[in-house]
Amino acid sequence: MRVYQTNEIKNIALLGSAGSGKTTLAESMLFEAGIIKRRGSVEAKNTVSDYFPVEQEYGYSVFSTVFHTEWNNKKLNIIDCPGSDDFVGGAITALNVTDQAVILINGQYGPEVGTQNNFRYTEKLKKPVIFLINQLDSDKCDFDTIISNMQEIYGPKCVQIQYPIQTGPGFNALIDVLLMKKYSWGPDGGAPTIEEIPAEEMDKAMELHKVLVEAAAENDETLMEKFFEEESLTEDELREGIRKGLVTRSIFPVFCVCAGKDMGVRRLMEFLGNVVPFVSEMPKIHNTRGEEVAADSNAPTSLYFFKTGVEPHIGEVSYFKVMSGTIKAGADLANADRGSKERIAQLYVCAGANRIAVDELHAGDIGCTVKLKDVKTGNALNAKDCEYRYDFIKYPNSKYSRAVKAVNEAEMEKLMVALVKMRQEDPTWVVEQSKELRQTIVHGQGEFHLRTLKWRLENNEKIQVKYEEPKIPYRETITKAARADYRHKKQSGGAGQFGEVHMIVEPYAEGMPDPTVFKFGGQEFRMNIKGKEEIDLEWGGKLVFINSVVGGAIDTRFMPAILKGVMERMERGPLTGSYARDVRVIVYDGKMHPVDSNELSFMLAARNAFSLAFKEAAPKILEPIYDLEVYVPADFMGDVMSDLQGRRALIMGMDSEAGYQKLQAKIPLKELANYSISLSSITGGRASFTTKFASYELVPNDIQTQLIKEHEADEAED
Repeated sequence: MRVYQTNEIKNIALLGSAGSGKTTLAESMLFEAGIIKRRGSVEAKNTVSDYFPVEQEYGYSVFSTVFHTEWNNKKLNIIDCPGSDDFVGGAITALNVTDQAVILINGQYGPEVGTQNNFRYTEKLKKPVIFLINQLDSDKCDFDTIISNMQEIYGPKCVQIQYPIQTGPGFNALIDVLLMKKYSWGPDGGAPTIEEIPAEEMDKAMELHKVLVEAAAENDETLMEKFFEEESLTEDELREGIRKGLVTRSIFPVFCVCAGKDMGVRRLMEFLGNVVPFVSEMPKIHNTRGEEVAADSNAPTSLYFFKTGVEPHIGEVSYFKVMSGTIKAGADLANADRGSKERIAQLYVCAGANRIAVDELHAGDIGCTVKLKDVKTGNALNAKDCEYRYDFIKYPNSKYSRAVKAVNEAEMEKLMVALVKMRQEDPTWVVEQSKELRQTIVHGQGEFHLRTLKWRLENNEKIQVKYEEPKIPYRETITKAARADYRHKKQSGGAGQFGEVHMIVEPYAEGMPDPTVFKFGGQEFRMNIKGKEEIDLEWGGKLVFINSVVGGAIDTRFMPAILKGVMERMERGPLTGSYARDVRVIVYDGKMHPVDSNELSFMLAARNAFSLAFKEAAPKILEPIYDLEVYVPADFMGDVMSDLQGRRALIMGMDSEAGYQKLQAKIPLKELANYSISLSSITGGRASFTTKFASYELVPNDIQTQLIKEHEADEAED
């Protein structure tokens, strides 16, 4: 394979909802380019994409697949991304390292929630978009309605390049209004027959051609002037206008294809090769220092590793983009993130599970290598005259969590090693060892996402695991002031233990004045503050600790021990064992013994005094509340709302966005536990949602009573 220069390389992300036909399209593209000799199929489990056993088991993409085609002396690097919202990490990664998005639309359904999600990511990252309507041979395909919906959602920027003469099982021809030709195919697809447009289609074709010419002209002053003068543009001028419009996202061309029959694929590839912007025409990426990194082959060499795959018999395969410079096989580079040295012994270009060895790759290109010692996803390898690092990929928050443990407890360490390895392959699998909940928790994008993780642990790593619903990180606090005394006394021959602490606790709020006087049972307690500590708790909220002891009743040297005793109880609250927060503690009196008093005595006395006072201070349990946004087809809105109301959700607002309903709510974390399963079941998988932590709020009284009982039962068992 020849070496391609930066100005001959185009990087493309292939996106679309599950079932839109991306893997099938990838097969046809590879076949047309001569990379493969025979088209595989998802049903036959022999495609270039979806080659992992877990993908063949489930029948659709789990990981993104990197492949390339050579077309008209251009190199097209294409990343086929999973369609399911559960595997959105692959799409986000791909969009960050490519320059163009091709979004497939299922001809049976038109734009779906998944289409919208993908489009939003392209919008956020300012990536050009080409829409591709697939499955035109489906008897459910209504092309005109799909176009109407797309123009309603995406506006006049959505411009047809092609339209089918008919849809359904008889689909075999389309009109191309850029080239003003008719394309038709035999039953096996492949190379088209190109003819003049039939007379009966000419009016429609001319009308759409005019719309296209106008849309293309708008992106260049010279072209606009020519359009006003002549009302037409040459084919090359059209291409130039479309290319500029793609870069600025002022035009979204719409193509037609039947990937399963290899119809329209060759024409799409021509467009990708001839019109889509080159790497050099796209906005520059910045490193962590905010410096622009230009795709320049003569600049210092810098590689960004965006994906790690683990393959049988090979081990880790590391995928990278050449951010700048030129990389040659045998090069020695430094890992900017880990401080280690690496040798790139072998260089490959990708074709799914297959790899083709090459000698060098230039800036803007995508390749892979194997057997690196210490390179993780997100790392940068640089030549000696360069120290670039990158952190431009931002993943969405997790939506679904499960506590995980090995069925055989002896394999727990092995499980943790495997989980760390899995996260290298998919950064949206997040692993947390929760000290608070005393559980190992895996977070993901949905139930299917975590089910896939479990499948891989059991089938690839041979570790049997079980999932449980994670505990909820409740918080405890108090709602009024209370007082307590506690004496710790222990005498057992020799030196004893003695410490007595008198304490007041009250709710703390930011900015409240220092205490001066308290009244309990008709008795007045005046405060004389000797010292104050404000502690920002790592789990949120504050503890304010005040020493108000007068007359030397407790020596100052015992105050740190008293604070330690209070903190121990804050870490394991009296009601449910959850963290306590937003409490002010005033130690105002006590007693000590000249011989038997020590730090341990006062720590124990403080711990018990705090527990007693806390329980008298009208304690309350707080639960985490999340902001929830649900994108749902209008038909399912009523069912989704009913389900949310049954989950103690508070509906905050509704909005219509691009043909879908957007519903905003606040919902307790506990009620989100199985929400992804429920939403998928209600909407047939056609809705999506995002969550974000909002605040801690009081739980209802009945739930508080239940939680306390459950905790008491657990304590009794222990």
